Amino acid sequence: MEVREAKDGDVVKPGLALLAPGDKHMEVHWGRDQYRVILHAGPLIEHQRPSVDVLFNSLANCAGPYTIAALLTGMGRDGAAGMKVLHDLHAYTIAQNAETSVVYGMARKAVELNAVDAILLSGRSQANYESSANP
Repeated sequence: MEVREAKDGDVVKPGLALLAPGDKHMEVHWGRDQYRVILHAGPLIEHQRPSVDVLFNSLANCAGPYTIAALLTGMGRDGAAGMKVLHDLHAYTIAQNAETSVVYGMARKAVELNAVDAILLSGRSQANYESSANP
């Protein structure tokens, strides 16, 4: 799998993991029969840029129930509200568990919002999932 920082206009495709660059929000939009990345320096969201909520809300608008979203270790609540929107659209949502999180903040907020379908048991190379979102 290729993992790299996203560039404006990147095509989202299998085998490619894109990371939002510092100080840019990342959105995904559907156009010309493919999903494309749009980067912008919009306002801070919950004191964050990039914001996971911006990404998740863009996915809710263009992919909805076809989205698989995950919140991993992180401080604060960024991403939890956007994950709830995706969850309510029947996207598949995953949160990292407290035991393997360095900081159990963002994922905890998503669990508290009942926005999680599965909890990641291991942050290692092989993903193991709990069938319910009860930590």
